[in-house]
Order: sequence, then C-alpha cells, then structure tokens
Amino acid sequence: MTRRKAKLKARVTHLEMTALPAHRVPMPFGPRLAVMRAENMPVHFYRYLYEQVGKPHHWTMRRRIADKALAAAIHAGSTEIEVLYVDGVPAGFFELDLARMPDEAEILYFGLVPDFHGRGLARFFLSAAIFAAWAHEPEKVTIHTNTLDSPRALQLYQKMGFAPVSWSEEEVEPWT
Repeated sequence: MTRRKAKLKARVTHLEMTALPAHRVPMPFGPRLAVMRAENMPVHFYRYLYEQVGKPHHWTMRRRIADKALAAAIHAGSTEIEVLYVDGVPAGFFELDLARMPDEAEILYFGLVPDFHGRGLARFFLSAAIFAAWAHEPEKVTIHTNTLDSPRALQLYQKMGFAPVSWSEEEVEPWT
C-alpha cells in the first residue's frame, strides 16, 4: 500500500511592478555567463530545468503535464524562455507568460539550479527577466512567490522593485 504524503500549505504573495527600473543589474565578474533565449526548447530539456530549479520548492503546475500539452505550452507564441549558462552549464531559467498583453507580462517561472545558489547570480538574472518582460511594453510586470520558495525570494523581488498587491493560500503536493 502506497502512503500519500500530506499536502504542504503555501502562502502565495502576488507582486507587480508598474514602471521599468532605471538600471539593469550588471553581469557579475568571474565566471563566463550567457543568457540565451531558448527557441523550440526540447521538452526533455525543459523538464530537466523545471525539476532542477523547481523540485526543492515543490513546483507543481508543469510537473505531471503530458509531453504534448507541455510542448504546446512552452512553444506557444505567448511564451518566452531564457536560460542562464555559467561556464557552459545550464544554471537556471525564466519563463515569461505574455498571454495577457498588453496589460501584463508575467514572470511565470524564475530560478537557479541549487548548485548555483549563493554565487551572486540571482539579482543579475532577475534583472534580465525583468528587462525581457518590459521589452514587450506591458502596463505592468507580475511575479508570484510563496513560502516554499527560497526564503530570500520575496525580499529579492521587493528589492528589485516589485510590490506585493495580494496574498492567497494553496495546498501543494510535495515533490517526492
């Protein structure tokens, strides 16, 4: 008999930014970095990034979606994905949802692979995501975080110019 794990409760903070920041965060010195837009990303590579970045935070939305449905979502004209590479290794990704343009560009996913935490990359990479979203000239840019994300995520988002606008709660199935 398989025992199901209890669901986790997460408090979700919904944030928005209504003006383009005055400055980009510069690329850190040290490692060779590249942020590259992923065109027609293979589903298996997306799943790899999603698991590496999202598993510690129990991301669920795309975890069990069928390959065909996932391909449709990530290859949609309203989806934009960029990958951060550090010394040639994929270190994180962000995904923009542009389906509600011109009103809103949403940073649907943003994160780093755990091996790249603590290296001073998050501010730079989030700045890249913010400017990529603003390049579409929305009225606002939105992002969401919850209590299962990095404990520094909410602080970083606010430091970068996002303001909380609402909260909600959800139950999340733990990633096993």
